[in-house]
Amino acid sequence: MSVQRDPIAWFREIFDQAKATGMEDPNAMVLSSVDADGAPSSRVVLLKDFDDSGFVFYTNYESRKGREILANPRVCLNFYWRELGRQVRVRGLAEPVSDEEADAYFATRSRTSRLGAWASQQSQPLQNRGQLMARVAKFEAKFLGGRIPRPPHWSGFRVVPSSIEFWSAGTFRLHDRFVFEKLAGKWASTRLYP
Repeated sequence: MSVQRDPIAWFREIFDQAKATGMEDPNAMVLSSVDADGAPSSRVVLLKDFDDSGFVFYTNYESRKGREILANPRVCLNFYWRELGRQVRVRGLAEPVSDEEADAYFATRSRTSRLGAWASQQSQPLQNRGQLMARVAKFEAKFLGGRIPRPPHWSGFRVVPSSIEFWSAGTFRLHDRFVFEKLAGKWASTRLYP
């Protein structure tokens, strides 16, 4: 694996390779946050956009992850594409996306997903599935087949990277690793032992 100077361009190259394999959800990533006691929490979410300014995903801000990130924006993302033998780890600060960005993305979601964003009290206790479906029906009736606006508690985060690490599987576990760190506004890279 040869190192590139621009980690975002390198990520795009690998991400495009992952999409080309036809694998399901090549945009799946593990998002790790911490609670008020510093205990880590990880879950899989979907990357929805990325560029030089960061990596974007959407969620319910009242969910566990939403609350944790709003209280402590230090997060880590981990992408693993087994089919490619590649992994990318991103550390940085999560910041809310603009209302315009969130509205634009929300409008692209299926109607059922938009209703679900209203109906789900994400991360709260649920007595049974019937309770969830009743809430979906309630919001279906409220919006009566018309436009479904974005709920005020639903938006996105952009993870602004401070470091991006690239890992490529090697024989006998002699992997290739490069880490890029943002120093004074510029990326500096270092090769790491596996």
